[in-house]
Amino acid sequence: MLEERESKEPAMNPFQKNESKETLFSPVSTEEVLSKPPSLPEKSLPKICGSSYPLSIAFIVVNEFCERFSYYGMKAVLTLYFLYFLHWSEDTSTSVYHAFSSLCYFTPILGAAIADSWLGKFKTIIYLSLVYVLGHVFKSLGAIPILGGKTLHTILSLLGLSLIALGTGGIKPCVAAFGGDQFEEKHADARTRYFSVFYLSINAGSLISTFITPMLRGDVKCFGEDCYALAFGIPGLLMVLALVVFAMGSKMYRKPPPEGNIVAQVIKCIWFAVCNRFRNHSGDVPQRQHWLDWAAEKYPKHLITDVKALTRVLFLYIPLPMFWALLDQQGSRWTLQANKMNGNLGFFVLQPDQMQVLNPFLVLIFIPLFDLIIYRLISKCGIHFSSLRKMAVGMILACLAFAVAALVEIKINGMTHPQPASQEIFLRVLNLADGEIKMTVLGSRKKFLLVDSISSFQNTTRYSKVHLETRSEDLHFYLNYYNLSVHNEHSVEEKSCYQLVVHEDGGSISSMLVKDTGIKPANGMTALRFINTLHKDINISLDTDAPLSVGKDYGVSAYQTLPRGKYPAVHCETEDKGFSLDLGQLDFGTTYLFVITNITNQGVQAWKIEDTPDKKLSILWQLPQYILVTAAEVMFSVTGLEFSYSQAPSSMKSVLQAAWLLTVAVGNVIVLVVAQFSGLVQWAEFVLFSCLLLVVCLIFSIMSYYYVPLESDNLHEPAKKQQVPHTQANMINLETRNTRL
Repeated sequence: MLEERESKEPAMNPFQKNESKETLFSPVSTEEVLSKPPSLPEKSLPKICGSSYPLSIAFIVVNEFCERFSYYGMKAVLTLYFLYFLHWSEDTSTSVYHAFSSLCYFTPILGAAIADSWLGKFKTIIYLSLVYVLGHVFKSLGAIPILGGKTLHTILSLLGLSLIALGTGGIKPCVAAFGGDQFEEKHADARTRYFSVFYLSINAGSLISTFITPMLRGDVKCFGEDCYALAFGIPGLLMVLALVVFAMGSKMYRKPPPEGNIVAQVIKCIWFAVCNRFRNHSGDVPQRQHWLDWAAEKYPKHLITDVKALTRVLFLYIPLPMFWALLDQQGSRWTLQANKMNGNLGFFVLQPDQMQVLNPFLVLIFIPLFDLIIYRLISKCGIHFSSLRKMAVGMILACLAFAVAALVEIKINGMTHPQPASQEIFLRVLNLADGEIKMTVLGSRKKFLLVDSISSFQNTTRYSKVHLETRSEDLHFYLNYYNLSVHNEHSVEEKSCYQLVVHEDGGSISSMLVKDTGIKPANGMTALRFINTLHKDINISLDTDAPLSVGKDYGVSAYQTLPRGKYPAVHCETEDKGFSLDLGQLDFGTTYLFVITNITNQGVQAWKIEDTPDKKLSILWQLPQYILVTAAEVMFSVTGLEFSYSQAPSSMKSVLQAAWLLTVAVGNVIVLVVAQFSGLVQWAEFVLFSCLLLVVCLIFSIMSYYYVPLESDNLHEPAKKQQVPHTQANMINLETRNTRL
C-alpha cells in the first residue's frame, strides 16, 4: 500500500488508502496529468445531477472497484492453490507467488510506454483489459480438476498469471490519470474530491474480495475439493464487468492523445552521459563538474538539471527493496503460517487466507490515527519527525513484525503432540459397552502397570502412559464389567500409541487393541478412520476416487486423508439402505477416529475422537505481527514519496513513480531467491529477513543523515518553463499521496 503525502497538503482523508501491492500511477501517466497539452479541446461532458462531476467518472470508479476486487480476490487464494491443488512445496509456492508479484510491478512501465507513446490511455486500458480477462479465463480453467492433468493445470495457471500480470500492470498507470483527464481546469476542486472517491473504491474492492474469495474456496466444494475454480472464476467475472462498464462510457470520455515518454527521455539522457564520459576519458578533454554534464552535447540544460536532482533521490531508493521483501510476504509465508493455526473463533471459522484482510482494514484505521493524532502528539513534544525518520521507524517496526512472526512459528512447532519414549507406550481405552469398566493392566512379569476406570462412551481423549519392562511385551488386561471379569492378552511395542476398544459380545465383553499409525497429515490436511459397530458392512463416500470400506462387527478401516473443512453430511451405504453421517469440522494436522454406532433412537451416528490430539495455536496470535507490519507500512509507504517528491522537480515526478515500482519488484525477487536457496526452516527465515532489514535500516539511516535537502524554490526553478497551473500541481500532490502498490 504505497501512498504519498505532500507536506503542504492537508491531513489525509481517513478513507484514502494506499495500495501495498500496486500503484495506480505510472511514471508517465502522472506526468501526463501534470502537463495536459494546451491544444487539447475542452470537451463539455455530461455532469452528475448538475454538479461539477463529469458523468464519465462514475464508469471509471465502478471499473476500478471491479478490477481491484478481481486482482486481490484472485491473489488472496493463490498461495494455497499452488500448495493444495498443484501440490507444489511451500518454497516453490512462495517463489512463484513473488515472481508473479514482481512481474506485476515491472509491467506498468510497459503499459505507460504504450499509452504515452502509441495508443493513449483509453485504448491501452481497453486492450490490456481484454488480456486481463483472458488471463482470468486460463487461470479458472487451470483450477478445474477434471480438465486434464497436473501438467495442463500448471501450464494454464502460469499462462493465466502472466497475462494477468501484463493486464493489471499495464492498465495500472492509466486508469486514475485518465479519470483526472475528465475534469475541466475550472473544476480542480471537484477533481481533488474525485480522487478520494476513487481510492475508496480501491479499498472497498480489495477489502471485500480478500474476505469473500477464501470463503468461496473453502466453504464450497467442487468435484470433492476446495473450489478454486469458483474462487478464480468470480474475480474473472468481476474483471469482465469492469471492462464492460468502462467501455459503456466511451462516448462520454475526454481522451487526450499520446504525448511521449518522459521516462524514456531520462534513461536516454543518463545513457548518453555515461557513454560520452567513457568516450572522452583521456586527460586532454576538460573535465566537467558533474558526470551528467557530459549529456550537454545532446540534451537541454534544464533536463540535465532535473535529472541531477532525480539521481540524488534515486540513490536513497537503493535500500528500499528489502522493506518490500518483508511487507509482501503477508500473502505467502504468513498465509502458510496461518494455515498451520487454529482458525476456529467459536462463532466463525476463519480461513487462513482471510487473515490478509487485516492489512487493508488496519490501514484504513491507522492512516487517520497517525495523521491526526500520533504525528501531532510527536510534533507537540518538539520532535522533528521528518519523512526520512518516519521511513526508518517503519523499517524497525517491520523488523519487529518478523521477529514476532518467528516467535509464533517457534510456538507452532512446539505445540505438537508428545510421542512415547523408549520402553513406553500411550494407551487409551474406548468403552463401547453400556456401563463402567474397571481395567487393570499387568506386564509379562505380573507387574502392575495401570489401573483405571472408564465410563461408557466417555468423551475423553486422554492417553495413559504405560512403562514397559522390555521393548516389546505381552500385556494382560483384566476388565471388570458389572459382575463379569474378563482377561485378555495383547502384544505391544515401545514408542507406539494404542487404543483398547472394549465392547459387548453377547452376554460378555470383549476387547481389541488398535494401533495408531502415528500419521500426521501435513499442509492443512486431515486424516480419519472408522470403527464400525454395526452388523453390516459400510461403504463411506469421502469425495475420493473410491468409497472407504469398513467391515461389520467392529471392523476398523484404513486411514483416509482429506482437506480440512466441514463435513456435515457424508454419505454411507449398507447392503440395504443409505444414510448420512455428520463428521463436523475436521481441522488440519489432526487424525480422527469415528465410531459408527446405533445405540440411540436417533439413528446411526458417529462418535468423534481425536486419534492424535494436537494442540493448535489460535490464528489470533498473528494479530500482533499484522498490527506491527501495517503500522510499518503506513509510516514507510505513506511518507515514502513525500521526501522524494519534495526533492525532485515537477518534470521528474513520473520517473520517481517508475523507480518506486521497481523497488517493489526487486523486493519480491529477493523473497523468491531466499525461498529457493536459503534452505532454512521457517522461523529461521523470518529471523533472517528481520536481521537483513535491520542492517538495511542502519545503512539507510546513515545515508539519510548525510543527505542535504535542496531548497524547493531552487529545485523547481527549471520546471517553471512548463508553466504548469497551480491547480494541476495540487492535483498531482493529491494523486501521489494516495498511490497504492
